[in-house]
Amino acid sequence: MPSLKHVAKSRALLSPILILISTSPASSSLYLHPHLYYYAASFSSTLTSTSTSSNTFLRSSSNLLVSSFKDWFKQRNNAHFDQIFAILGTQVDDDWASRRAADLALSRLAPRLSEDFVLEVLSYGKDVLACLKFFDWAGRQPGFHHTRATFNTILKILSKAELMSLMLEFLDNYRRQRYLHRVRFHDTLVMGYAVAGKPDVALQLFGKMRFQGLDLDSFAYHVLLNALVEESCFDVVEIIVKQIQMRGFENEITHSIMIKCYWKQNRLDEAEAFFRGLVSQGRDTNGHVLSVLVDGFCKNNMFEKAGKLVEEFQELGMVPMELVYGVWIRDLAQAGRLSEALDFLRKKKSLEGYVPEVFRYNVLMCQLLRENRLEEVFNLLMEMKEGEICPDKVTMNCALCFFCKAGMIDVALEVYNLRSEFALSPNSMAYNYFINTLCGNGSIDEAYSVLKNSIDQGYFPGRRTFSILADALCRQGKLDKMKDLVLVALGKNFMPSASTFDKFISALCRARRVEDGYLIHGELNRINKVSKRNTYFNLIHSFNKSNRGDVAARLLIEMQEKGHTPTRALFRAVIRCLCDMENPEKQFLKLLEMQLSHHEPDCWIYNFFIDGAGHAKKPELAREVFEMMQRSGIKPNLSSDILMLQSYLRSERIADALNFFTDLRQRRNIGRKLTNSMIVGLCKVNKVNIALDFLRETRDNGVVPSTESYEYLIKLLCSSGEYDTAINLIDELEKVGRQITSFIGNVLLLHSLKSRELYDTWARWRELQSDKSSRTSILGLLIGAFSGQVRVSQDFDNLEEVIEKCFPLDVYTYNMLLRRLSMGEMDLACELFDRMCQRGYEPNRWTYETLAHGFFKHGRRAEAKRWVEEMFRRGIEPSERIQQFV
Repeated sequence: MPSLKHVAKSRALLSPILILISTSPASSSLYLHPHLYYYAASFSSTLTSTSTSSNTFLRSSSNLLVSSFKDWFKQRNNAHFDQIFAILGTQVDDDWASRRAADLALSRLAPRLSEDFVLEVLSYGKDVLACLKFFDWAGRQPGFHHTRATFNTILKILSKAELMSLMLEFLDNYRRQRYLHRVRFHDTLVMGYAVAGKPDVALQLFGKMRFQGLDLDSFAYHVLLNALVEESCFDVVEIIVKQIQMRGFENEITHSIMIKCYWKQNRLDEAEAFFRGLVSQGRDTNGHVLSVLVDGFCKNNMFEKAGKLVEEFQELGMVPMELVYGVWIRDLAQAGRLSEALDFLRKKKSLEGYVPEVFRYNVLMCQLLRENRLEEVFNLLMEMKEGEICPDKVTMNCALCFFCKAGMIDVALEVYNLRSEFALSPNSMAYNYFINTLCGNGSIDEAYSVLKNSIDQGYFPGRRTFSILADALCRQGKLDKMKDLVLVALGKNFMPSASTFDKFISALCRARRVEDGYLIHGELNRINKVSKRNTYFNLIHSFNKSNRGDVAARLLIEMQEKGHTPTRALFRAVIRCLCDMENPEKQFLKLLEMQLSHHEPDCWIYNFFIDGAGHAKKPELAREVFEMMQRSGIKPNLSSDILMLQSYLRSERIADALNFFTDLRQRRNIGRKLTNSMIVGLCKVNKVNIALDFLRETRDNGVVPSTESYEYLIKLLCSSGEYDTAINLIDELEKVGRQITSFIGNVLLLHSLKSRELYDTWARWRELQSDKSSRTSILGLLIGAFSGQVRVSQDFDNLEEVIEKCFPLDVYTYNMLLRRLSMGEMDLACELFDRMCQRGYEPNRWTYETLAHGFFKHGRRAEAKRWVEEMFRRGIEPSERIQQFV
């Protein structure tokens, strides 16, 4: 048992550990209640005077803290009883030799059995089956016969563990072997079935007893009466109460059960009147009846009334209040009224010296943990240690949960690893907190190990904890462990959520284990679980990457059958994959046939396939679909014509594209969308002269070309060095009332950075213009500034404003401004970066690389490396050009 000095040391010790651990990188993501910082004050001098490093201090402090709690936990250990249960643990049920060896070993440890000894062992036991083995062994020992008390205890153990089938089997065996027992046979059966929640069977047995002239004793009558009340068999309760009264068995237990009967029927006024009548007769002496009444008011959410009762009878001093206080604290805590419960406890402790039982402390700590009120949990743990209150397994679980929630994962792990030394058996709450904390700390392997151990101990985590661990395993690519986890869950009849399956399948796809993902998906289909839309996308894209377009095509059809709508891009990806396989035409038409068999022929279906064939550079397949659509009586819409035109252009079948465009003129008006598609498509295949001809023709026909047409032409002209034509198009764009877009402005600034040729061309063109006041003059100033030919007096903050007068800024614009500044002033570039972020623009890879490269070029390697590290921290992979500088 630890001394008070040792306990006080651990209280002081816990404070700085909480502070240190909360600031360490390994646990920075964990929750730490801010009020715990209060405890650092009492130990601050130790921290400031120590000469050791914080890590060394942390390790030694954690070890001392673990040792302190270990000593406290060991208070409940009984070496003699531990030996008994260790022997029982070696016994194999179906092995006669093993059972014989265990019997002999137990006989040496417990040569003289008594009722008290058996009750103590059963009370100490942690494992239900081990308790049952001990009960069986004790009943077979010469000179010892089980009593009503020992039978009732083992029945309560089975009932509390909710092992009703085992309990009923136990009772049936007892009925068949009645000659082995001298205890009142019928009483035990009646009590057993009553406790097992079978009051109807208990009543039948009771009836047979009475018919045979037998009767229950006081103890059995009250067990039966309580079971009837618990199962709401109120019509029989009055009969049994009369039988108890007639035999002179009425006592405080009878009164307590009757109070419970009243409040279960919501007859609380009668319950109170019944209790006051008992008090006036001087018949209530132990406080149990009042505690049941208080509990009844609380269960019916009448806390004010319950509180007044507690206060009234405490002042009268007529009833012992310890039991009442315990029930009142428990009910307040369970109702979430924790502050009231804690205030009441402090008040009664200071004024009356009241010390709750260990299980009242446990109720408070469990509720406080759920609300993350760690300061109060800490106080209660220290209060129990200082009061030398022997902890039970729930107390130890609360301590384990506290260490987890306080971010003290190292301490929690150490306590968990030492659990066999003080018989700690984590419960479901402790396992859930422990696994969640380990996952949050990134200790996924440890979390998985704890989970496996919890399953071995008979616990399976809650759905939320399972999902957290599954998500972590998928995120870290520990897919074999994830597979084992799913198999164990299914073996326990636990069906993981569809979201968990989807994450697992997606993780398998990312790991290029698409076949495994497909098998999991098949299992989901088998049990009628529908995968998410995103899961289908991941599977389809993964099969496309594996050149398995046939499987991708089946999944594409399946996802539509399951109610998901594929995008055009997904159709396009599948079709492109099919076109890369053997017999592409056969595969392509097979998918089209499957699609048409599942849907009424519609223009959108044919358009998806025309688009897919066009991107696969199979214009002949696109044309076949286009003609098939017409043969089906479906008239091609504008999108069909545009997609067919684009399919020719992507394959650089220019003559076919021109012929098709000529055919279009004969059956529809050629508007801006078609000409835009033609011009943009020609630009993408580098046919700038033909694109310019179409632009002029469109303009001559009275149709203003689209801005996109101008953008692509200007970009292509600048790339080929035809700056004069590009500048004329910009001027033309302004004359037709169109704004210069960010795209065009950025293209001009980029080429200005590369050479002075654009500015020289601009200057010559400008000299020939009569109007010098248009927006293009400001744009020319910017081109000159970026090419280094014009010195501007404004700083770059104003230059941003100048750009905004010409075209809207975007991230690309800022990146070029940064590139221009990084040629000379890196400090100004950093200021611009800050302004960019303040204005809501999200920096990208080019942003960071521009700054890093600028610092490297100016010999400021340390600052350059910091920018590269920032890229890694944000999950951006630097290019090889940048990495070679690091």
